[in-house]
Amino acid sequence: MAFVVIENCIKCKYTDCVEVCPVDCFHEGPNMLVIDPDECIDCTLCEPECPVEAIVSEEDVPADQKQFIELNAELSKEWPVITEAKDPLPDADEWKDVPGKLKYLER
Repeated sequence: MAFVVIENCIKCKYTDCVEVCPVDCFHEGPNMLVIDPDECIDCTLCEPECPVEAIVSEEDVPADQKQFIELNAELSKEWPVITEAKDPLPDADEWKDVPGKLKYLER
């Protein structure tokens, strides 16, 4: 069972999680991160590192966020691996508690 990056990451892209990942399963898109489910070893190290609680176990993905299971699998095949932390997006703090951000996902 892999971990999944959900909507909270969109327009924030905090990267605290990537530094603790032992298998480099995070991939970086323009305004969010995703986890490659084939690479994730379910170690749980990334989950507590996310300041916006955007990483959850696949079995704990809220019903209204289920589409992110497939989005993580799909986009991790297209986006490059990220292994080092970077600064979050400039207005991340303004977006961190905003609901309904899927429409802002940049591919």
